[in-house]
Amino acid sequence: MDAENTHQVFDWLWTSGQLSEADIAALPRLGVDTVINLAPPTAHNALPGEAEHITALGLSYIQIPVDWEQPQISDYQTFSVLLRALQREGRRVWVHCARNMRVSAFVYLYRRIELGEAEEVARFPMREVWVGNGVWGEFIAVCMEGVD
Repeated sequence: MDAENTHQVFDWLWTSGQLSEADIAALPRLGVDTVINLAPPTAHNALPGEAEHITALGLSYIQIPVDWEQPQISDYQTFSVLLRALQREGRRVWVHCARNMRVSAFVYLYRRIELGEAEEVARFPMREVWVGNGVWGEFIAVCMEGVD
């Protein structure tokens, strides 16, 4: 894969930075049937026509544009409900953003809050990509209130 910071989290879930056209073409071979993009369409490395490239392959495409400077709890809640439903349906999902920073934070929260995984386990792939700090550290802390 050309995408930056690509990681397989589970047998049904992958994360990465922005996908290339070649990456998109490879998704069906991996059995991926759904792509979630957490970057806004104005992201510096957004792929023009991404939705069209993905849906032309018969894959589902969902975009939840998360503002890098102001992530919202409602963004995570939308992601969580969606990912839980896709997991229940046995779907194979690829989640990306510009660099896998938004995504890795959201997947960390999902693993801690929804799946109840231990801190060290849930930190993958976030620990491989970055340390959520500043605005994102605060966002993670607010989302984690009452967990544990």
